This record gives sequence, C-alpha cells and structure tokens, in this order.
Amino acid sequence: MRSRYSLTYLIGQSIKSLSRNSMMTLASVAVLLSCLLVMGTFSLLVLNIDHNLEKLGDMNQLVVFCDVDLTEREVKDVEKKIRAIDNVDGQSVKFVSKDDVLKEEKAKYKNNEKTLELFNDIERNKKNPYPDNFVITYKDASKVEDMEYEISKIEGVEKVNCRADLAESIENLKNGVVFIFIWFLAILFIVSVFVIINTIKLAVFSRRQEISIMRYVGATRWFITTPFIFEGVIIGLLSSLPAFGIQWYAYSTVVKIVAEDYTMLSFMSFDQVKIIMLIAFVGVGVITGIIGSVISLRKYLKA
Repeated sequence: MRSRYSLTYLIGQSIKSLSRNSMMTLASVAVLLSCLLVMGTFSLLVLNIDHNLEKLGDMNQLVVFCDVDLTEREVKDVEKKIRAIDNVDGQSVKFVSKDDVLKEEKAKYKNNEKTLELFNDIERNKKNPYPDNFVITYKDASKVEDMEYEISKIEGVEKVNCRADLAESIENLKNGVVFIFIWFLAILFIVSVFVIINTIKLAVFSRRQEISIMRYVGATRWFITTPFIFEGVIIGLLSSLPAFGIQWYAYSTVVKIVAEDYTMLSFMSFDQVKIIMLIAFVGVGVITGIIGSVISLRKYLKA
C-alpha cells in the first residue's frame, strides 16, 4: 500500500481535509499565531532587559555625586578621601566632570530640538547644573552598605547611588516578565493544541469509514496517520511564518517610535535574533501541530 502512494498524494490529502474544515483550520492558525506572537514579544522584552543590564557595566559600583558648588580643589580632596576607604579599589576610581556629564546628556537628546537648545543655553551662560561625580568599583559586596554610609559622610558629597540596587530592580522586573510570559505561553499553548485537536478530529470523523476500510484491507498505521500528521505540520507552518513576519514588522516599528522618546534605553536590532526567532517560531508551530494531530488520533493508533 505504501509504495503506491507518493508523498505528494499524502500532502494533497492533508490539504483537502484542511479545506473541508476551513473554519476550524482558520481558528487553529489564528490561535497558534497568537501564541507565537506572545512568545516572541515576551522573549524580545527579556532579551532587551538583559541587553540594557549589560550596558550598565559592572554592578559592583557606586556613583558618588559631589556638591554642585565645589571648587576643583575641593573635588580633589573628596577623591583623596574616597580612595582612602578600605573597600574601594583605588585603581578603578573614575572621575567624571560636570562638563563631561553635560556633553553626554546633550548627545542623548541630539534629536530633540527643544532640549538641545536648553543645553546650548546652559553652555552659553556657563551655568552647568550637573555635579562632578566619581564612579567607584568596590572589592567586597558584603561591605557595600558600610562603605556607602562612610562615603556619604564625606564633606562635599551630595549623594551616593548604588548600581547594585538598580541592577536588582531591573532583575526583579525581568523575573516578573518571565513569570507572566510562562503562564501566558502555557495557557495559549494548551488552547492551541485543543483547537488543533478538534480540527483534526473533524477530519478523522468525516473519514472514519474510509479509515476502517483501509485498516480492513491491511493499510499500515503510517499510511493512515501520515496525512493527519501533515495537517498539523501545515497548520504549524501557516501560523509560524506569518507570525514571524508580523513580529519583525511590529518590533521594528515599536523600537523606532520608543527610541525617539526614550533615548537612554538601548534596543537590540531584530537582525541580531531573526534567525533564532524564525527557527523557534517554525519549531514551536510545527511541534504544536504534530502534538495536536497525534493526540486526536490516539484511539485509531490503538485500534
């Protein structure tokens, strides 16, 4: 029986069956496509959070802001006192002048004409509101609270920011996003499999007499089940390829809009992950379709 029918015939039978149950096929594609889009969106969100965490640099750092009105000599005195603290890595104390800070802020908002004009006024009037600061790398994280308190008591220090706190906050945000992502994905995956199962079951039910006759004349399980497996694969492909295209377009559009307003954030290019994303979409789509097909055919496989 197997040798009489080619792969083309089996795929043709799958397409005919999907056409006969077009409404359920569309429902299967729509639900699975939604599942893939949610998966892709949350994955890109987590990747971008990680990307921004990396750009923060080392997390074992403190940023010490000096009083705005300090003279150059007073700033140097503050630096000496900071370097004298035991937990401070003297080799890694980086001084960032108020002029450098102004240049960095100006570069961030170079596409915003109103803000850029404000920075130009500051430069012309020589009234820089930004303080000098020091980026300090510490040796022992367990002593960072004591060190932070000690630095804050130095005369001329306005404020101390701990990057570890910022990193922890972003890490907590990422964990929350991952938790929500897993639940959404699990729910949509179950719904997708359920809809595909019902689509395949309709096809099996409409061909139940034909299946019985084929088994009676000695058709193999492979010959009977392969068209239905192909149905699941086709549903997976019809869902994953459009989902990939929609994800690509939507992500590129959103990044373009958001990047203009939030210049302090850094976004990954879709080109960096498009191959992995395409493989993941097609893989999840096809595997989901096959699982739905196999589950709907269980009683026929046992017969």
